[in-house]
Amino acid sequence: MQQSTLKKLSEVLGISISTVSRALKDHPDISENTKTKVKELATALEYEPNNYAVQLRTRQSNLLGILVPSIDNFFYDSFIAAVEEDARLHGYSVMIMQSRDKAQIETANLHLFRKNMVMGLFASISIETEDMTPFRKLEEQKIPVVFIDRVAEVEGYHKVCLADAEAARIAAEAIIEKKKKRVLGLFGHPHLSITKIRCASFKETFEKHAPKTKLTIDYPETINESKRVALEILKGKNRPDAIFCMGDQILIGVMYAIHKLKLKVPDDIGVIGISNGLFPTLYDPKITYVETSGFKLGKLAFAQMLSCLRNDHTPEEVTVESLLIEGGSL
Repeated sequence: MQQSTLKKLSEVLGISISTVSRALKDHPDISENTKTKVKELATALEYEPNNYAVQLRTRQSNLLGILVPSIDNFFYDSFIAAVEEDARLHGYSVMIMQSRDKAQIETANLHLFRKNMVMGLFASISIETEDMTPFRKLEEQKIPVVFIDRVAEVEGYHKVCLADAEAARIAAEAIIEKKKKRVLGLFGHPHLSITKIRCASFKETFEKHAPKTKLTIDYPETINESKRVALEILKGKNRPDAIFCMGDQILIGVMYAIHKLKLKVPDDIGVIGISNGLFPTLYDPKITYVETSGFKLGKLAFAQMLSCLRNDHTPEEVTVESLLIEGGSL
């Protein structure tokens, strides 16, 4: 405890606890000689201030929160790495928690962030998130929230997103360029804004540039669901000649199904996805994908947070541009 440590220093030096405390803080009322003695003894006794008590007094923790659906996801892993890197350079630490896509866990985690007095929070909402009250409680305590990737469909918050509509459009145009006639589009949970935006853009691009394309849409959000859907459709009579995968989890399930049925990519079927970049490189041929970088998102999100912490609270939505990375799968 800080008090007992200060007391020990004061007893050894024969001065008051308040004098010791002020000497450690370089208070101008304390002589340089006293400051030197106190600091030398503090070093010898391995004195460390009680940071929690300091936080209570100053309301400054230099701690930033990160809340994501899952940390065992390469996209969020690279996002966290980018934020942590910049946070360290600016004197902040990070506290990372995951919701596991459960609103109840998300709410409990938000309570812990408030309890630990984070100075700001990066949040990617869960599939179940509907009530924004737990997030508003942070705002009421002057704790800025920057929503990332899966952002809340409400106004008045900072949002840092991937260029979701652009990413889906680029993927659709790549498929159209290859003159594919039967396309299976696999997206994430239909409740999420990121899914709604990407799916709408994907459909709109085909309606505008290739209206005769037979387009089938489904929403398998996990590897196993993607595997099941892909196997079922690929075994059908009118097998698609191209599959679009909205994310890496879907891509993994689809590639499992393709390998199980011994289909050749791209001869038997073309594949394209939206990805952070790692998983498409693990296949032969490499998968063509639209890059959505978690690392770039993290860098941009931290810049937004820094702006908030410097008292610029004007809500803003910014995006990370999408790029087509050619593989040999389409």
